[in-house]
Amino acid sequence: MPELPEVEVSRQGLLPFLSQQRIVGAVVRTPRLRHEIPAGLDARLTGLRVEAIRRRGKYLLFDCESGNGGGWLILHLGMSGSLRLVSPATPAQAHDHFDLLFAGTVLRLRDPRRFGALLWHEGEEVETHPLLSGLGIEPLSAGFDGDWLYAATRARCTPIKPLLMDSRLVVGIGNIYAAESLHLAGIAPRRPANRISRVRHQLLAVAVRSTLSAAIAAGGSSVRDYVHSDGGAGCFQLSCAVYGRAGEPCPGCGGPVRVIRQSGRSSFYCPRCQR
Repeated sequence: MPELPEVEVSRQGLLPFLSQQRIVGAVVRTPRLRHEIPAGLDARLTGLRVEAIRRRGKYLLFDCESGNGGGWLILHLGMSGSLRLVSPATPAQAHDHFDLLFAGTVLRLRDPRRFGALLWHEGEEVETHPLLSGLGIEPLSAGFDGDWLYAATRARCTPIKPLLMDSRLVVGIGNIYAAESLHLAGIAPRRPANRISRVRHQLLAVAVRSTLSAAIAAGGSSVRDYVHSDGGAGCFQLSCAVYGRAGEPCPGCGGPVRVIRQSGRSSFYCPRCQR
């Protein structure tokens, strides 16, 4: 699933081409993805200018003149979605469900599993939308640090790894990035969150920020369907210390990386380095 780094890479890749560009049309090829696509979305979008592209967690938010009678196009890539900038002459394929048309290019949404979302929000205050209003803190924001993380977990006996992946607490930390952050901080994925000291929470917050920043710099992780807006692939997965490396030597101590199941997901970790 595209997580925070992949969505941020997509945002950064689209900005130079779409910012301040006027939408000349839209093509909707399916009535719903994870949610029903609003009726008449093509008509609502046509003629509006994309003033900005923001990210909130794993959501891309296209500001379509929200302060001047327009609104926000809310897009989520789901499990398998990707965005491509293609020529207007490029024919759509089986899983290409939506096109946003501009004078010289087309933003095309491809989503084979249809777990993504394509929604519209009227007016300026996009974060009041039900899908956004309950989201947690941004891990790359100034407010996310060890003191915040320590305070937020005092009443939480949940194992730290699934808690890091809970978007109601912190947004955008997927399975790869939770595993890599915990390894970097030396914390076992099964350790209860409220039994981690303030000092170790400070190490973890730094590790989360460092891991996500490194992933963005590497273009994200391409482990399934994710590609950049130009069709290229991310390469962060090639440098993972533990994720996807069960049985291989830990780069820290040389011992074998292990894998367990937590909340239905695989957790990779080093039992020597992480406690």
